[in-house]
Amino acid sequence: MDQRGTWLTATLAIGVVLLFALSLMTGPARFPPQTVAAALVSDQGVASIIVRDIRLPRTLLALLIGATFGLAGASLQGLLRNPLAEPSLFGAPQAAAAAAAAVMAFGLANATSLAVPLAGIGGALLSVGALVAIAGRRASLTVTLLAGLALASFAGAAIALILNLAPNPYIALEIAFWLLGSLRDRSMDHVWLAAPFMIASWLVLALNAGAFRALTLGEDAAASLGVNVERTRVLVVIGVALGVGAAVSVAGAISFVGLVAPHLVRRFYGSDPARVLLPASLAGAALLMAADIAVRLVPGAVEIKIGVVTALIGVPFFLAMIFHERRALEDSTS
Repeated sequence: MDQRGTWLTATLAIGVVLLFALSLMTGPARFPPQTVAAALVSDQGVASIIVRDIRLPRTLLALLIGATFGLAGASLQGLLRNPLAEPSLFGAPQAAAAAAAAVMAFGLANATSLAVPLAGIGGALLSVGALVAIAGRRASLTVTLLAGLALASFAGAAIALILNLAPNPYIALEIAFWLLGSLRDRSMDHVWLAAPFMIASWLVLALNAGAFRALTLGEDAAASLGVNVERTRVLVVIGVALGVGAAVSVAGAISFVGLVAPHLVRRFYGSDPARVLLPASLAGAALLMAADIAVRLVPGAVEIKIGVVTALIGVPFFLAMIFHERRALEDSTS
């Protein structure tokens, strides 16, 4: 890693720590840093209740979910050698949300049941696995995007059907708001429910870093270097599904973090996708924590959903990337 990459990784790590502390201080009740630190380790009355029971769980989830989406996006881009690869573009969060919503809508489990993340993981697994199978080994950018669009549209239709058939209209309304993506009113139960799956996802994806490096040479060259391409593909699908499914099950659908985070850091690390994994996860954590702080600072009777904020940031970024890819293609053919 060159010096620029080393400095960026260190800066991102410091930024994540600072945003974590700032998140614990942000809210209607303002506390100075010393009060927050004391509230975390001792009984400070109301301050401890607010910091430990309300702010700490949502801050931990923002860190975990942001890192998970950043790492998942970087891993999919490394596997498919496609700069636009990202879980939400392939319908993974939508499919995870559909499966989790079905479990809750039909009374099969409550929001803090283990069945919810398991259902979300199953939905994400089906979506990402189907994308890899449909797109094929050497799919073009167009084929990959069309396959992802089809899967995302199907998952969206499934969500609409589930809400339409839900026996309890009040539960359907709650699920509709949950699907917008939010970290509000989350507890440590949600953290303990989802964190093991997300950490397992990190381990699975990190173990394939060497394979991503070899895949930059093409699948045949990677196989000649001893990489089991099919095994790598299966492990990445499982890793992405574990992380995305668990994240969506506790926070709803949060889009585009997995697309934006890797691209913010890639230029500093060259063409090696393995070197992008850690900084992409740090950037994803920083992005989602910053977005969560921002929604708490915006005045209003109702808190803006964090999924709405990430979509508003991600859509223009995605369009800019498409125009960049089109210009690069036109320049190469002219």
